[in-house]
Amino acid sequence: MTDQLIHGYEVVIGFETHAQLQTRSKIFSRAATAFGAEPNTQACAVDLALPGTLPVMNRQAVECAIKLGLALGSRIAPRSVFARKNYFYPDLPKGYQISQFEIPVVQGGEVAFFVEGEKKTVRLVRAHLEEDAGKSLHEGAPGGQSGIDLNRAGTPLLEIVTEPDMRSSDEAVAYAKALHQIVTWIGICDGNMQEGSFRCDANVSVRQPGAPLGTRREIKNLNSFKFMQQAIDYEIRWQIAELQEGRAIEQATVLFDPDTGETRAMRSKEDSADYRYFPDPDLPPLVIEPEWVERVKSQMPELPQHMAARFVRDYGLPEYDAAQLMQSPHMAAYFEQAAQVSGQPKLVSNWVMGEVSRRLNAEGIGIEAAKVGSGQLALLLQRVAGGAISNAAARQVFDALWAGEGQDVDAVIAAKGLQQMNDAGALEKIVDEVIAANPDNVAQFKAGKDKAFNALVGQVMKASKGRANPQQVNALIKARLGA
Repeated sequence: MTDQLIHGYEVVIGFETHAQLQTRSKIFSRAATAFGAEPNTQACAVDLALPGTLPVMNRQAVECAIKLGLALGSRIAPRSVFARKNYFYPDLPKGYQISQFEIPVVQGGEVAFFVEGEKKTVRLVRAHLEEDAGKSLHEGAPGGQSGIDLNRAGTPLLEIVTEPDMRSSDEAVAYAKALHQIVTWIGICDGNMQEGSFRCDANVSVRQPGAPLGTRREIKNLNSFKFMQQAIDYEIRWQIAELQEGRAIEQATVLFDPDTGETRAMRSKEDSADYRYFPDPDLPPLVIEPEWVERVKSQMPELPQHMAARFVRDYGLPEYDAAQLMQSPHMAAYFEQAAQVSGQPKLVSNWVMGEVSRRLNAEGIGIEAAKVGSGQLALLLQRVAGGAISNAAARQVFDALWAGEGQDVDAVIAAKGLQQMNDAGALEKIVDEVIAANPDNVAQFKAGKDKAFNALVGQVMKASKGRANPQQVNALIKARLGA
């Protein structure tokens, strides 16, 4: 959905995202965090909340928070405090979750992204460190009972909270993708949504323009961008329909059912007071010295927003192109290597976003597994820019290289006879033959129909087996027809 009014209502969306941090051990214990282990094999006494155990802060988790703050332009609090968030659920052994409330470690910041070529920015409220809960298992337990797996209990999370700045599902998905890009780029989260490493909760409400914010409903644990869009769109339609029928929206936590495409209420939504937050007496304040921040900063990779700005400045790319190339560090590196070798950055950008991405998406692989290397693409595009082959022929060469029919660009061009026709006399002969064989198209073109001209060009390209230079063909046809 776009951000225009829907039946006279404005959509308001905010996000809470849980990014699981890539640490070897849990946030307050030494238990492992590897995914997929047998239930309850990665839970120690601290995770089980046995009497007498005390939490100890994981330094690596703090460094992940610092990296995120640096990447988002946030304030990194020199002193932050941990709190107990109290609620009772079977997968929470302590009866509370250690989190941060009044003073989070990361404060403010923003995430920028594009929607249909237009740049948007979402402001962040905070990002705070907390521990994950365990997991209830409802299948496989004897006697139809439910089991508890505490492997995930204590896994380190950063909860990233936005202002309610988004106005459509398109913006919400674009924001989530941009945040996903950042946390994976800086290496603090693997971003695996299916395994729960990157979980998004969308707070959705609607209002009439100029009215106060409406009552929000929180869609929990959206684990794919496709389902995220479907869930938000359904929730928007549902809320508007309820209001139009004269019914009030009640604050609630809802789940999305991908089988029905609908959201359904799970429980009434709590407010912060319901959790009875208070400072955790077992954990001292987290103190981050400026020297620590500077040391982490010196070890950070070039950030995607900075690299995109450099690509605009150094390679003359449009801002949109540069942003698209930031999908991963591997894609950015692939582009830059090919651009430097070929000297054709815009042409490389077009191909990476076009033919290369098409192939990657079709095979479900990342660009690091591309079957045409950046050097091969660079040489291929040098041949296009130099007039040795046409764009159409280049696509044939690319497909052959991808299919493993050869590794040498020039050898494939020669084997397939794709060298561009540069013999002016031979090309003029083909043009004359096509004009003579297509009098109807000639008459239609002279009558002002552009499609007829394109048909003539197509016939010449077909007769030359795609080897003719399209620019030369256009010029020759126009000259012959007195255009």
